[in-house]
Order: sequence, then C-alpha cells, then structure tokens
Amino acid sequence: MGIQRDRVKFNVGGKIFETTATTLAIAGRNSYFGSMFDENWDIQTSGEHFIDRNPDCFAVLLDLLRTGELHIPPHVPEKLLVGEAHFYGLLDHVRSAKWGQFDGNRIRFSRSVMGRAPGDGTAIRASPDGGCCVAHGSVVHVYNWIMEEHPPINLDYQRVNDVGWIDAGNVVVGACERLGRGDGGMALFSTSTGELRHRFQVTHEGHVKSYTAGALSFSSDHRIFASCKGRSNEYGIGVWDQVTGNQIDFYYEPPGWSLGDADRLQWLHGTNCLLVATLFPRKDNCYISLLDFRDKTTMAWSWTDAAAPPGDDRRVRDAIAMNETTSICVVNEYEALGFMDLRGTSGSVRWCSRSRLMKGKMPDEPCYPKLALHGGQLFSSMNDSISVFCGPDWVLTSRLRRSHGGSICDFSIGGDRLFALHSEENVFDIWETPSPPT
Repeated sequence: MGIQRDRVKFNVGGKIFETTATTLAIAGRNSYFGSMFDENWDIQTSGEHFIDRNPDCFAVLLDLLRTGELHIPPHVPEKLLVGEAHFYGLLDHVRSAKWGQFDGNRIRFSRSVMGRAPGDGTAIRASPDGGCCVAHGSVVHVYNWIMEEHPPINLDYQRVNDVGWIDAGNVVVGACERLGRGDGGMALFSTSTGELRHRFQVTHEGHVKSYTAGALSFSSDHRIFASCKGRSNEYGIGVWDQVTGNQIDFYYEPPGWSLGDADRLQWLHGTNCLLVATLFPRKDNCYISLLDFRDKTTMAWSWTDAAAPPGDDRRVRDAIAMNETTSICVVNEYEALGFMDLRGTSGSVRWCSRSRLMKGKMPDEPCYPKLALHGGQLFSSMNDSISVFCGPDWVLTSRLRRSHGGSICDFSIGGDRLFALHSEENVFDIWETPSPPT
C-alpha cells in the first residue's frame, strides 16, 4: 500500500474528527474502517461520515491508531471503551496496547481479583482472549479480559473437577457424579450467559452410563478427551467430537493401572498420543502413560514411581510432555525437576537437584507443585511462587512471587497472561508483560 494522503472526516455523535486514510488502514481489513478501502487499500469514500456512537471513546481509539498507545481519560469507563472497541473491530488493538506478548522473564504483577464465593478455589484456566474462569466447588466463575464477571455456571452441588476453553464463548466443564441422581459427567456451557448447551454422554455396550469426568484435554482436530470414572466398566479415557458432541472412542483402563482418576491429560500434537498422569494425593503413587488410540491393546509407554522407597522425596507430583515430545518433565514436592527420555526403555528419571534448597521450607498447608510449558519456557509453582526455567538445560531464570493469598494451588497461561490462584484466600493474581515502547 502506498502512502495515503487523503484526509477523512467523521461526525461521531455530533463531534467532528479528521484523520488520514493511512491512520485508518492500521485498523485492518476486518475492522469497521476496512470497508472504506478497496482491494488496493485506496480510500473509496468521500465527504463527512456520520457515526452515531460515543465521541469520547472514538477519540481514544483514534489516538490508539495514530500512536499505538492507549490513554483512557478518567471520565471514560473502561467497560464503555471496550464495547466501542468491539463495535469498531479494534479489541485486538486495545489488548495489544494494554499488555505485550507473553514472556515469563519479563512479566510483571498487574493486579489481584477477589472472588465472590467463600472457601478455596479448585482450578483456574486462562481463556484465549485474556480472560479466565475459576472453578470453585460446584460453581465456575467466568471473567472477560477486563475482569468483568459474567453470570456464573452453577452445577447444583456437583463438584467441578476441570474446565477447558473451546473458544472465547464456550467452556467444557467436567464434574463429579451425584449418587442417586445420575448427574455429573461433562457438558458445554456459554461463557457469556452460563447457559447449558450440550451434555457429553458415555455409552457402554449401547447403554448410556452416568460417570464422573476428571481431567480434560483438546486436540487440534476438534476432539475432546476426559478421564472418566463410572460405576462399573466406565473407567478410562473418553473421546468426543467437539463439533457434533458425540462420543467417538473410549480407552478402557488396564488392570493394575490408573486412567479414570487422571489429574492431567495432554494431547501430543503430531504423535497421535495422549499423555495421562494420575498424581498424588488422588493416588498414593504417580502413574504416567502415553496412549495411542490406534492400538488400544497396549499402552505406548508407561511409568510409575510405585517402586520408590517409602518416604523417598523424589516422588512425582506433576508431569508434562515437553515441546519436542521426546521427553517428559516431572516435579517432586520440593520443586526438583526430573526428565525422562521417551526414546529409551529404562524409564529412569534424571533429576536436577538445584531446587532442593526448598527442602525444609514447606508451609503448614503446602500446595503441591504444578507444571506448565509456554513459548519454550517451563513454569513450576511452589508454595507462593512460580519459577521460570529456560534454555536447553532448563536454568532457573526468574521467580514470580506475591505475598498475598498464601500458597498457589493452580495457575494457567493464555491470552498473553498468567493467572495464579491462591489456596488460603479466594483471590487470584494476574501477571502481564509490559507493552513494548512505540
């Protein structure tokens, strides 16, 4: 596109604005202003354009296009500005101006959000657009990216085990079965209204069964995976088509192993395998499996710490497959990291002892470590902090800590934000990377 020199005049709610076609083109083809250009990005309209919208918000958004910086005057409510940005198709521009691309070594504490329910939270999950949801007993509290709470998802006293985002408008919730009611299992809900949209059923030998849905995972080809636990034979990993909502597969739990109680599922893209990890304290030991649904007669790979001596401090508390899918990272209760090479047959763990300084500093009510992998960086929560590891040797490069709220029971990364849920108080923290200078 060549340099545009045509001036464009707007009348927004009775207030006159002038700008250039070059500035409007920054909004992008899919914005409100994109229709004013032809395929060569030449302006196609002339004269004054009337828009019956808020002029104060228009001024803020126009300055955002001009400078790349977002300055919101005190008299302009952020909620109103977000609504106007949505109308003009500029939400991505507003988000990009508020915080930058995620980097665990550059993120800074933004703010804490107090929940509205008593007691402890269960899980927190980041949405693709910078919002989040918090599972709290039998309720899921949903927040958009400006931390405005939507109507909650209430499961009528069925405890929520896991939540997963399908997209910014829909979540899947896995919940416990209620004895005598036949409820529970897994369902799809609207994030904006809390409305139930679909129930995912488990069938065995042609009969619909009630079940408890635990950990969730999603694949790029629109499949949903859930650990399932029923009253008879419904123990294992269920698979559903995300588009139709129908069950398409089930991997039954082998004798002497644990799949239906799994705490973590992770789909390994490009391998056709699912990582399944059942962890302490749900079980006394950790069971890690790789399942290939093309051959359900045997597990593709498996490992357990059941043979570890009693009281051994190397017992595994969480596990995650690494980006290259040739190794699995595990963590013990002292935040010592271990790595298992999936290409070998020994199944031994190569422990990194650098974090054993944490030994002896456990709080009265500790939270067991959790792992996450994002953008080539490894994250591990421990008590009231989250450690960031980088490089081929996974060197500790930074540590995130807040003194308020007690130990971190769960955290999640998405929408270029990190959310940390605390256990002792109903509060979660938001961490963001500062926007780069323009």
